[in-house]
Amino acid sequence: MVAPRATALGGRTGAVVLADADVPAALAVCAVDPVASVLASSRLLQAAEQGVRRAGGELWGYAEDGALHAVCWVGANLVPVLGTSDPDVVSRALTAFADLGAARGRRCSSIVGAAEPVLGLWSRLRRSWPAEREVRAHQPSMVLDTDPRVAPDPRVRRSRPDEYDLVLPACVRMFTEEVGYSPASGPGGPYEVRVRRLVEEGRSFVLVDRGTWRRPRVVFKAEVPAVALGVAQVQGVWVEPERRGERLSEGGMAAVVEATRADVAPVVSLYVNGYNTRAVRAYEAVGFREVGAFATVLF
Repeated sequence: MVAPRATALGGRTGAVVLADADVPAALAVCAVDPVASVLASSRLLQAAEQGVRRAGGELWGYAEDGALHAVCWVGANLVPVLGTSDPDVVSRALTAFADLGAARGRRCSSIVGAAEPVLGLWSRLRRSWPAEREVRAHQPSMVLDTDPRVAPDPRVRRSRPDEYDLVLPACVRMFTEEVGYSPASGPGGPYEVRVRRLVEEGRSFVLVDRGTWRRPRVVFKAEVPAVALGVAQVQGVWVEPERRGERLSEGGMAAVVEATRADVAPVVSLYVNGYNTRAVRAYEAVGFREVGAFATVLF
């Protein structure tokens, strides 16, 4: 692949904040590995339509002689993406991004993405940014691009807009369990808006139990918030603790995969904490295979 050009750098070498005109070149960098870059490329597709600022972030790029080799999407999360495997160029790019990040300060709640750029960037940034809360250094990146191996659970379906008040508590419980604090900030808060948007866009999947408790409750859920370049990434997979051990995640994920491949993207991806062996085994049973690794630095 011929590296795309970065207009904001002209013919120079270094890392800078890119402009709206550079979004197509940044997407070309992401296209080198659509699975590893889906978190960034999904935001870049929004930036291509709305502009970078209105898409809610900032775009950094690293170029040599004007040829763009790496980018970072900087919003609520910082997502670095490499468009080259040349170790010398990678090292120079990550060092340049760390210098830029040190100068601009930390505004993100995490660094997340493919393990090599995330861990390499953090090893350089940690000298100037506040200490991390946790580093999840090995999160298998998995994909499924065929029919699932297990039967989809017919009870799993897309959430309905009128079920937002049912879906939100399950999302908050999942996030709190996974990250360690509640994301809730009240009506109109950023997390609440995100959940509502995913429900309205048909990117939220649930299994609702209407008989076990006094009122209906979500017992399985998953979202598909990141879609770009033929890849849809599933996030937020969660099973009600009282229902774990019933293999709800296998049939549930098979249903999510089937629906997503039918009308969202042909390749379904996810990443999972390496220590969560039960989840890894469940995804493998559905048909997911490991293709790489993600990492996350939490602040």
